[in-house]
Formats: sequence, structure tokens, C-alpha cells
Amino acid sequence: MSFFAIFCALLIEQVKPLTRSNPIHHGLRHWANAVSRNFDAGKAGHGWVVWAITIVLPALGVLAMHWFLIYAIGWPAAVVWNVAVLYVTLGFRQFSYHFTDIRDALDAGDEDLARQLLADWQNVDASNIPRSEIVRHVIEYSVLAAHRHVFGVLTWYVILAALGLGPFGAVFYRMAEFTVRFWKPRFKTKLSHSNIDNVHDDTAVVSDHLRTTTAKAWFLVDWLPARFTAMGFAVVGNFEDAIDCWRNYAQQLPTLDNSNDGVILAATSGAMHVRLGGELLKPAAKVEAANPSFDGQDTSNLGSSSAALEATISTPGRDAEPAHLRSVVGLVWRYVVLWMLLLALLTLSNLLG
Repeated sequence: MSFFAIFCALLIEQVKPLTRSNPIHHGLRHWANAVSRNFDAGKAGHGWVVWAITIVLPALGVLAMHWFLIYAIGWPAAVVWNVAVLYVTLGFRQFSYHFTDIRDALDAGDEDLARQLLADWQNVDASNIPRSEIVRHVIEYSVLAAHRHVFGVLTWYVILAALGLGPFGAVFYRMAEFTVRFWKPRFKTKLSHSNIDNVHDDTAVVSDHLRTTTAKAWFLVDWLPARFTAMGFAVVGNFEDAIDCWRNYAQQLPTLDNSNDGVILAATSGAMHVRLGGELLKPAAKVEAANPSFDGQDTSNLGSSSAALEATISTPGRDAEPAHLRSVVGLVWRYVVLWMLLLALLTLSNLLG
């Protein structure tokens, strides 16, 4: 079932990608805000309660529908339900247009447009970075986006589906990623088509305990998928260099969110023999000073792009060039093919067995 559901979801997503402004995403924002307003009382234990309610309840609802369809109608209906859930939770087209637009701008020699597109995508200040740094940051953001939108979802989905939990894992992973991003301190940004992901309506004020809990939970949830992705990139890329970079640089890179990111970026660097890591881009705007809940807080780790770190450790390899962007596409799609081949073999062996 997993192979057919994933294959159909990826195919449909390529033909008809989910629009950025859709009722499902708006509903999730309202759900997260409602739970935090009603259950976040500012104490350490409450953070786990809020996180569990926000993450687990939607996943359980999806699982309940999966079981209902199996027993009430049959497995074909459950497959259709799995395809629908995967269509919402995974897909390259949810972020790839940023990558494509920046690559096209660089190919046309319009570096100013590429910088602006990068700044709009990640809400960072990219106004003074050289061409190689534009490419380097695009590679890093794109690889991590591919992991969070595709490979991380696949890992949790396949593992838990094999245990009879249907699409529970896909929803669980995507909700965990969504909450850690949604409950971070917000930027004061100008709303545009490019940065709408960084602006949320009905903004909830959440406690530091909830943010800390959400970050810890995200690290645990993403620990195994990150290593699956790193190993997959090593297999479909330069294996020896990827493993070497993973072993020597994963914990030293100034990463975007946590050390799991460093594992993926280090393996990507070795697999492609391109230099990654170094100073991160600064946020394009400050947190709203008028919000008393953020007064006096450390804002050095805001949004998906942290403020520039003192450490500028980078991996060995060639400086990033526009040609490496096509190498990234090839690396990611080879790993997708590897995933599908393994699932096809497992499905075939299960049918024959």
C-alpha cells in the first residue's frame, strides 16, 4: 500500500501542486493558536501537553479514518485516503518554485534579482552577498526543504505504515515541523507573495517553555529521518566523501535550526564535493518590539534563518557555482528513485510472500 500511495501522491503533486493559500494550512494555524491559547499556562509541563494535543490529535484523527475505511469499505478506499493525506503532507512543489526562480535568475545573470528572491524566500538580508554565497545558501535551504517536505515525511510514513498505523507518521512529522516553525518568535515582515509563509494571522503569544519544548521535540522527531536522508545522499552521491564530512563536520557547522541540519548539510557537501556551512544570513527584520512577551528575549535564533554566528566553519570542497544547483536536483531525485525502488522491492516481496 505504501508504494502505491507515495507514487500516486508524488505524481499528482507534480501535476497539480497544492496552492500555498489553502484551507488546510489556514485550519492548522487556527488549530495551533487555539490549543496554545487554551492550554499554554506558561509552565514547563504545560509545554508538553500543548505539543501533544496539537501534534497527536490530528494524527490520531487521520489514523481513525484510515482504520474506518479499511474495515467499513476496504483497502482500496484506505489507499485513496493515504494518497490524499500524503498529497497534503509531502511534495517538492511546495517549495521548489523558489529554487527554480533563483536558479533562472542566476542563469540569466541577474544577481540582484536572485538576491531579492532569496531574501523574500527566507526573510533574510541577502543584499551584499557574492554570487557563490547566493548559490551556497540556496543549496542549503533547498536540501533542508527537500528533507522536511519529502524525505522526513516518507521516513515516518513508511515506518509507521509498516506497523499498521497508516498515514499517522506523515501527519505526525509534518505537524512537528509546522509547530516548531509556527511558534518561533515572529518577524515583523511586509506581506508579499514570496514571504507569506512567515506571516500568520491570529498570532498567538506562546510561552518560552512551549517554544523550548517544541524545539526539543522536533530534534527528537527529526533525529532518525535526518540520518536516513544523510545516508541516502551518501549512497547516491560520493559515498566516501559524504561519510567523511558527516563524521568530521556535522556537529561543527553553524546550522539553521539544530544539529540534525548539520548532519544533512555535511553529507550533502561530501556527496557533491561542494563547500557548505559558514556564516548564516541575518534576519531581514526584528521581532516586534511592541510585543511584551518577547521583551528581553534572545533573538539570535529567529525564523528558519538565524542571525549570523561567530563560528564560520565550513566543509571542504569547491565554492558553490550555479552548476551545483543542477547537481542538487540530480542528487535529490536519485534519492527519490532509491526510495521508490526499495519500497517496490519490499512491496513485491510482501505480495509474493
